[in-house]
Amino acid sequence: MTAPYGAEAAERAAAAVRARVGAFTPAAAIVLGSGLGGLAARIRESLVIKYSEIPGFPPSTVAGHAGELLAGTLAGRRVLALAGRFHMYEGHDAALAAFPARVLHALGARVLIVSNAAGGINPRFAAGTLMLIDDHVNLMFRNPLVGRVESGDERFPDMSAPYDPDLRALARAVADANGLALAQGVYAGLLGPSYETRAEVRMLAALGIDAVGMSTVPEVIVARAIGMRVLGVSCITNPAAGLSDTPITHAEVIETTARAAERFEALVTGVVAAL
Repeated sequence: MTAPYGAEAAERAAAAVRARVGAFTPAAAIVLGSGLGGLAARIRESLVIKYSEIPGFPPSTVAGHAGELLAGTLAGRRVLALAGRFHMYEGHDAALAAFPARVLHALGARVLIVSNAAGGINPRFAAGTLMLIDDHVNLMFRNPLVGRVESGDERFPDMSAPYDPDLRALARAVADANGLALAQGVYAGLLGPSYETRAEVRMLAALGIDAVGMSTVPEVIVARAIGMRVLGVSCITNPAAGLSDTPITHAEVIETTARAAERFEALVTGVVAAL
């Protein structure tokens, strides 16, 4: 029996995209997190494919996720971009949450740039901070590789450096050259959809976590299993529970990422240009 979101399904999805875009070898693929879809406007000569037109892709149901794949050029380099994710808190399993990484790889992408909106655990990270992810902790307690080994997968992928050191160094160089403040830290992925309690935030801080969110980890695990190089960036949208007196809302997340969008877009554009 074939896995519904495994290598064969990824090839079918990639074939449907390829039928629309033709021969297309991307320098990078980009996953745009909540409120960070504005980068799509910088992609030139873009062809937009709705998720409903890609086999295996469910609709994106979260505000700030357009549910579109874009193929075009950014900084003169060919790129693929996904505006929208499939989250496990929507009822999807880990394999589906990670499925887009498989499809992007099947389309020829070997560099994956992932982004997300995250709550700040580190008290030094103000709302609007861009944080380069140097490691993560999987507190979703789900792994998208559970099950049979898919064609092209490594059964036991090394996760000692899930976020490529050379890509991180490149991102820091781009940030320095453009006067962009760029923090660095550890991201924790939780299942959601509820935000964290104050006690949970204290626990995360004690574990050395700098930012927390509800995505990214499944994609990165699969990307590493199939040999993709990964760069991750979090936009810190708010102090986590107990670190401020303001209740956390998704509207605040979208508002803050909109304010940080120009810096995020400049960073990613600079990285793509330098690949």
